[in-house]
Amino acid sequence: MSEYLVIVESPAKAKTIGKYLGKKYTVKASMGHVRDLPKSQLGVDIQRHFEPKYITIRGKGDVIKSLRDARKKAKKVFLAADPDREGEAIAWHLANLLDVNQEEACRVVFHEITKDAVREAFNAPRRLNYDLINAQQTRRILDRLVGYRLSPLLWRKVKKGLSAGRVQSVAVRLIVDREREIRAFVPQEYWTVDAEFTVAQGRFSARFQGYGDEKTELPNREAVDELLKHIEGADYRVERVKRSERRRNPSPPFTTSSLQQEAARKLGFRASKTMSVAQQLYEGLDVGAEGTVGLITYMRTDSTRIAESAQTEARAFIADRFGTDFVPREARQFSTKGNAQDAHEGIRPTSVVRTPDSLKEFLSRDQLRLYKLIWERFVASQMAQAVLDTTTVDIRANEAWFRATGSVVKFAGFMAVYTEGTDDPATDEKDGKILPPLSEGQPLPEPTVSPEQHFTQPPPRYSESSLVKAMEELGIGRPSTYAPTMETILKRGYVILDQKRFYPTELGELVVDLLVQNFHQLIDVDFTAHLEQQLDLIEEGKTDWVALLESFNREFETELERAEETLEHVQIADEESDVVCDKCGRKMVYKHGRYGKFLACPGFPECRNTKPIVKEVGVDCPRCKKPLVERRGKRKVFYGCSGYPDCDYVLWDKPTGALCPVCHHPMVEKRSKGESLVVCSNAAAHPDAGAAKAHGQKVKGVRKKKLS
Repeated sequence: MSEYLVIVESPAKAKTIGKYLGKKYTVKASMGHVRDLPKSQLGVDIQRHFEPKYITIRGKGDVIKSLRDARKKAKKVFLAADPDREGEAIAWHLANLLDVNQEEACRVVFHEITKDAVREAFNAPRRLNYDLINAQQTRRILDRLVGYRLSPLLWRKVKKGLSAGRVQSVAVRLIVDREREIRAFVPQEYWTVDAEFTVAQGRFSARFQGYGDEKTELPNREAVDELLKHIEGADYRVERVKRSERRRNPSPPFTTSSLQQEAARKLGFRASKTMSVAQQLYEGLDVGAEGTVGLITYMRTDSTRIAESAQTEARAFIADRFGTDFVPREARQFSTKGNAQDAHEGIRPTSVVRTPDSLKEFLSRDQLRLYKLIWERFVASQMAQAVLDTTTVDIRANEAWFRATGSVVKFAGFMAVYTEGTDDPATDEKDGKILPPLSEGQPLPEPTVSPEQHFTQPPPRYSESSLVKAMEELGIGRPSTYAPTMETILKRGYVILDQKRFYPTELGELVVDLLVQNFHQLIDVDFTAHLEQQLDLIEEGKTDWVALLESFNREFETELERAEETLEHVQIADEESDVVCDKCGRKMVYKHGRYGKFLACPGFPECRNTKPIVKEVGVDCPRCKKPLVERRGKRKVFYGCSGYPDCDYVLWDKPTGALCPVCHHPMVEKRSKGESLVVCSNAAAHPDAGAAKAHGQKVKGVRKKKLS
């Protein structure tokens, strides 16, 4: 008989901490939440101070029975759910179900699953934190009030099956507002003029800046012609050379938000995938002789604080691996944003000595890639500044003024390990451009002058990365809510994700407009951010949770009553296609699903026929000569024969429309180590070179590499 029962959320976490505690401890998993509000009713008694009615979650009966049986055999129970609001709520629900004395120190919290952290936590258990519990409970009740009282209104007035959420609706509004900005955008013409010089030491390019000492825009061809006339036959001379030293600091360790953004940029991970893989790394994996161990600290955090012990270990590692010049004099401290919760550390490896290379044979590809990203970001955050030599050269031709800039790394510092990505790839390569030696007063030969027309671009549509960034900056939601929020709005059909960018559907725009007109407070960005701040104050014990709910509900009730009276019925007409349903003969209509547009029979539910929308890609199947078409699977877009199922030919890379001159199979776009290549899709036809080296055509408009 075990003396102690320990309850965590998952079997993986149970396995990892079980080996640290010894035979006196039995470790079991609750498999997440065990109680929640009922799905069949509101489950909140508004008249009795918003008292929630919790019930056992369907399907959890066997788990709860197992926990109760183990409870009877143990003299003490420790509740070791995750160290956040949600984890505290899980612990509280378990305490109620298992009759755990809540006056006792039964709660155990650790931010990393390592032997020292787990043992230290069990040496200092605490009581349940009711401020954390109340903050979670308040969020749950707020979301239930909105979802269960607003959704029926949408069903009656707009369309059956619609739903609205407190945070999700604001996220959809951001996407809708951005789409309307793009539609309203009027491109403005502008020109650039570059002068390319060839000198003894090499070639370099300078761009026109203005006349005299003033900056001058080139809005049209007339302004360009005037400039070209002005510099015709002019003598070019170096007027000024300015050299300076620039220092760059490393980025801080990851927070949940920055991890999701960077994993999207560098690994192509969806936010939900990032959190799923990070959860595996946190809960523990078998790494050989060391056994099962948690590899990263808790991954739901908006703090960049790092434990002193971790900094000490990192500094010693950096000195040993890179040399003492790469270690800053003082350990780096990063300031945490004003609205961030500082209860946890930033995301880091539990031991910097566990390098990605040392874990290669134990982790899956995705686990290793995400661990490497976290490891490199943390190590770089504790390293010395990078030092860059920058040179700015001003060149004069009559009164016209051109400028060339160059930057070269003098001391790599943290850049020897990691540099942060951006949402604009063009800015990733700004360092490393070297200018030849130039001196003031130096005459220059006549350059090749290249005018180029441009047009201003509208703001880009949100990607998952940029939407997470926007939500964080605006204070909408919390780190743990970003991924599920995006999954929810996709599932409801309010937005679609195409080419990794969010587009609102007609339904999404309609629902946003209805909410803006009738529930201004609910869908207001500032109000939603203020509500998040109030939840934080509840967590800190500075605000009464019932008072917050009463204040919110009072205004919400008023808006509901007004909308019920004034909101007219809205009919959403499905767009009709030319495709005839092959089961009932009706003309099929376009619908929006989680994976984009598809065709459906309007006779639903009598006729449930659906079809994917096929788009020809401009090249025929090499087997049967029927057109190849773009198809969308659950995970990615692929390209298959339109003759399926008779012909099952498929490509996973996008055809360019060209055929291989050797074997006449489709040429495809392929990415390799950050480069975009055009290669033959038929590797078997090129056994000597392989498909990736068979051809060296360039892909226009992207980073490119010509293969030999």
